[in-house]
Amino acid sequence: MKEGIHPTYRDVCFLDQSNGMQFIIRSCAPGREMITVDGREMPLFKLETSSESHAFYTGQQKSVDTLGGRVEKFRNKFAHLRK
Repeated sequence: MKEGIHPTYRDVCFLDQSNGMQFIIRSCAPGREMITVDGREMPLFKLETSSESHAFYTGQQKSVDTLGGRVEKFRNKFAHLRK
């Protein structure tokens, strides 16, 4: 490998700001702040949402039919194929 052209690959602490969940993975993500976790100091990368708080993963996602009933018409039309 060439010297000096690769990003720094290291442990990074990701913080989900919506629920306070922290997880540590190896990443090249930049971190301006530092945090100490389990006695190790590492960069902190703040997230607005993660799989712990996203509605799709938590099962709280709601279907919004903004197309004037088109989704329901489609489901009724092809309901016989789902069996």
